Parts: sequence; C-alpha cells; structure tokens
Amino acid sequence: MTELPITVAQENPANGAAIERLHRRTFGPGRFARTAFRLREGVPPDYTLSFTAHVGTMMVGSVRQTPMFIGTTPALLLGPLTVEPPFRAVGIGARLMKVCMDAARDQGHRLILLVGDAPYYERFGFKVVPPGRIAMPGPVDPGRLLVAELQPDAFAGISGPARSSAH
Repeated sequence: MTELPITVAQENPANGAAIERLHRRTFGPGRFARTAFRLREGVPPDYTLSFTAHVGTMMVGSVRQTPMFIGTTPALLLGPLTVEPPFRAVGIGARLMKVCMDAARDQGHRLILLVGDAPYYERFGFKVVPPGRIAMPGPVDPGRLLVAELQPDAFAGISGPARSSAH
C-alpha cells in the first residue's frame, strides 16, 4: 500500500468553516451538548497549539487545544480530535496528537485534559483522572476523563473544578 502524503499545518482562523463542517460530519448535532463543549464555548482554540491534516488540498483531520483551568491551575483542553472516516486507521490522528502535544510541551504547558476513549489516548500518556479530582461542568463518564502530564508530576496536588478560561 502506498503511504498517503499527509501534511500537518498549524490551524488558523481561516480554517474555521472547514473544521466546523468536519465536526458536523463526524460528531453530528449532539456535539454541542457534550460537557467538554461547555469548556470551549466562547473561547477560541489556541491556534499555536491546534493543527489540521491534509491529503493534497483536502483537509482530512483536525485537533484543537483550548486554554482552561483546573481550579486555579492553567491547563489545556484537547479536542475535538477528528479525522474524516475514510482516512481513519492510517495514523493521521496519532500524528496530530504528537504534533499538538509536542507544541504544548515546547511552549511550557504542563497539563492537558480531555474527555475521550482511554484505550486510544493512553499511548500518548493520558491517564484516567482519579475520582473526585476534577469537577466537570456537566456529566462525564469518569472513565473517559483523562489527563496528560507534559512535565513530571505536573498533576500532583491539582484538583478542583474544570472551568473555561472565559470566566
């Protein structure tokens, strides 16, 4: 099988409409009801930490990171990570994850939070948040609330409500 020529680029505001169409196709209208969406509402992604993947001129994937807080501790909320269904299982999501996490680490960020499938995200260093450590602004399956430490012991002693950086 021939490897796809995938390019990854930093997101910019002009990508917004294409990313929204991608999210609409992959997540549907229910995406707005998700608890993680509440933390992103009204807060633009950090474009220096958010990326798109392209095959030729076609956008086939996107990952965003948005500033937030856990209690008073700054953190990033990762997501959504999405890849067009025909292009899944060829490593695009993993490549987007590596690029965005490396960028966050390089910029001195310490923690990334996400709501997602632990079996997928564990390979990137995410772990299930111990019960009671983070209070989300809505219902979340506790087995899907994940955190990655970008620096050793960055999550030690951190707890509190997850809140948007807009508040």
